[in-house]
Parts: sequence; structure tokens; C-alpha cells
Amino acid sequence: MPRSAIRIRRPTSAPPPRMSPELLAELAHRLTGRDRHILELVWTHRVLTTHQLAAICFSTPGKARHRLLELYRMSALERAQPWTPIGTQPWHWVLGPAGAHVLAGHRGIDLAELGYKRTAALAVCHSRQLGHQIGVNDFFAQLHQHARHRNDNTAVAAWWPQRRCAALWGDLVRPDAYGRWTEPIPNGGSIELDFFLEHDTGSEPLPKVAEKLAGYAALAESTGIPTPVLFSLPSQAREANLRKLLRDSPVPVATAVHPFGDNSPAGPVWLPIGTTDRRVRLIDLHDPERSGAEPA
Repeated sequence: MPRSAIRIRRPTSAPPPRMSPELLAELAHRLTGRDRHILELVWTHRVLTTHQLAAICFSTPGKARHRLLELYRMSALERAQPWTPIGTQPWHWVLGPAGAHVLAGHRGIDLAELGYKRTAALAVCHSRQLGHQIGVNDFFAQLHQHARHRNDNTAVAAWWPQRRCAALWGDLVRPDAYGRWTEPIPNGGSIELDFFLEHDTGSEPLPKVAEKLAGYAALAESTGIPTPVLFSLPSQAREANLRKLLRDSPVPVATAVHPFGDNSPAGPVWLPIGTTDRRVRLIDLHDPERSGAEPA
């Protein structure tokens, strides 16, 4: 089978090429380690934009656009451009059928066990929850970009999506994500901060948002580890109003306003509950007296 045979140009709405052992073998030969990482990312986190994948995996946006287009032409990725009343949205990328076969093969399972369905994968791009999902993923994409620019041992050591969190802690809490952020310290070693993320879009009444802390308190009691909860809010006014409801928080809490502008979520944007003095960096929320939730 010639290499050019899988470089298929097709409109987004067209069906993918028919899978065959030859096509999949050729795709597996073409994929780099970074390509496979991208496939894992879009499958684990449902949908990522060009900007987000560029921040996580590429040195320049141009290189990201070029490679993502190649993966699309090989049906490793699918893409959609959701409608917006002003301007244009970036391409939103999800796992494609050929990419799903590659992931399943790598894990030694079939597509049914992987749980992949093309229509379901693309449906998220037109879901009412898309904005929320993109907001959560953008938080971690910015952390990845910050870590890469540091060029040291700073890293996103863990990034769990909501469904994985729900599988482990869903009887008590359902955070939008769980993360672990690590930074080196001058005398060697590193500091790690485990946290739960609650990405707020303003759609829920604030008392309902505040009620979530009861579940986090119950989790802290059961594990003996009070993992910080980070609330990322869409405006300063909403942040101020939520903080009034969180004054007696039973677990460590910090708030910030998104988007983060010239900063990233790693920067001095967090205001811990119990203080109004100044905003601190993400790593400054670390308490040496405790560690994180220690997920299995």
C-alpha cells in the first residue's frame, strides 16, 4: 500500500475511510511518540482545541496546526468548528476512528472495550457542556505551557478528568478535575501540590456551588487528607460573592478569576479563603503539614 494512500483529504462531515489492516499498520508506522500522546490526551479529556494542543505538545502554533492536520487526514483525529455568533472558533479535536484502533491495539483491547464510538466522540463538540469542558482543559493546558517554558522540573504530574474522579470519589465529590502540580526547590528536590478543580461558568446558583464543600469535607475526613479545592470563577464579582459563602470552609480553598490574562493558573492569581491580603502562586497553596489525596 503506497504511503500516499492514507493521506485522505475529506470534509469534516464526510465519513472516515474504511479501516483495514493495511491502513492501520501504515498509520502505526507513521505515528510518533508525541502523536500517540495527543491521541491519549483527546481520548482522556474528550476534546482539545488547536491552541490547547499547541500549548501542551508543540513549540509553535504553526507546527501544531501542521501536524494536527496530518493526523486528521489519516483519520487518527476528527475535528469540528463549533458555531459562534462573533468571529470563528478554533478547531476542536477529538479521537478519530483510526486513532481509536491504534489506542485499543496499544492497550491490547478491542474498540468495544475502549468504548469508542465516532458519533459520541464528535457529539461533545456540539454539546451544551462544551464551554465548560474547554474551560477545564484550558486550565491544564496553560499549566502545561507554563511548565514547558520553565525548562526545569516543573510539571503537571497528574491531570484526571471528571469521569475518572467520579469513578474514585463519586459517592462524595465530583470535581471537574484532579491535578498534581510540582515545582523544584532551590536546595534540591521538589514541592508537590494536589488539588481539586471546580471550574465555574456562572450557570449554577452560588449557594449550590458552596454546598459542594460538604462533600470535600467528608472526603477529607475519610482519607485524613484535606486536599485543597480551587474555584476558578468567571468574574471578580462572582468570586467576591462566593467567598462570602466560604468563610467557614472545612477544607483548604482558594479562588481565582478566569481567564487568567497575562498570568497562568500557576501564577499569583489565587486568593486563599481566610485571607484578603494578596494573591499567591499555585505552588504557594502547598502546606508542608499535609499532602494530597493520594489517589490509587
